[in-house]
Amino acid sequence: MKKTFVLTSLSFAILAGCNAGSNKGDGLTLAPIDEKDAVAIVNGQPISRQALDYVKAEIARGNPNAKIDVPEEKLVDELISRELLKQEAIQQQLPKQPEVAARVRYTQRAVLSQADVQEYLKKHPITEEQLRAEYDKLVGAMKQQEFKARHILVKTKEEAQSIIKKLDQGKDFAELAKKYSTGPSAASGGDLGWFVPQRMVPPFSEAVVALKNGEYTKEPVQTRFGWHVILREDSREKSPPPFEQVKPQVENMLKRKLVQEHIKELREKADVKLLTATATAPEAASAETKPDGSTSSAPETSQEKQQANTEAQPAPAETKTTPAEPQEKATQAEPTPKS
Repeated sequence: MKKTFVLTSLSFAILAGCNAGSNKGDGLTLAPIDEKDAVAIVNGQPISRQALDYVKAEIARGNPNAKIDVPEEKLVDELISRELLKQEAIQQQLPKQPEVAARVRYTQRAVLSQADVQEYLKKHPITEEQLRAEYDKLVGAMKQQEFKARHILVKTKEEAQSIIKKLDQGKDFAELAKKYSTGPSAASGGDLGWFVPQRMVPPFSEAVVALKNGEYTKEPVQTRFGWHVILREDSREKSPPPFEQVKPQVENMLKRKLVQEHIKELREKADVKLLTATATAPEAASAETKPDGSTSSAPETSQEKQQANTEAQPAPAETKTTPAEPQEKATQAEPTPKS
């Protein structure tokens, strides 16, 4: 029952564009389907094997974390049902109804815009030289230091000052952290591992940057988690990720730029009239079509925007170090990444 529901619901979206005929209002005539490539013929109308492939792909995309193995004959049977319903809808002249016509045009616009993007990228491929140049530019912008530090977190400034006095007397920082620190890193002597300053709250990161290797803070550092005594153990240049590791992300970013520039050129040549109060600027319209040919029917959510920004730059190189404490739960009173 679950498989049938998944298949049926997906097919409504897919088949609206799979086996459409001509649309004279838009001057569109679709290429005929070769019966040699058909999986079925319904009242003289062939259903292509591509339509079957589309259904399989849509089921996989709709259930990325579940393995749904629907027998091919059931998929074909579903396609036949959709074709029969489509033919009946045409006989009843349903495409002439404004609401139905609007949905058909919307689907047609989405499919053809995807196809045009794919064709444009095929004719304007991103070269290896472009990828290398963009990688060099991004890596150059990423160069930064990372630090290895320990800290002792206490509730009051007086406690922190008392610990600094003990350090001035030659006491061991790690031992004091184990004894006095209220943070989760106390068990490891306050060790925070390697981190870039941006991962820590500003007062903490500013104090670390201001220190020299081997130095500890002579004055307590206050954050929203409490009072810190910080020891900067070491620093180093952060290693950039290798080209091959981030090549797909760089390529995706360049494709996005290329498509956006192409859409901008099309808009400059077109006669576009904005008729609604909520009409957006050209940049918003260009976001409708993505480099892989997919389209978005609604504005991006904040999560989607974050994902797009992440894809637009190389990911940080992985380092086999102890994870910095900011990755732990914020409720554990440790310095955490800025929100």
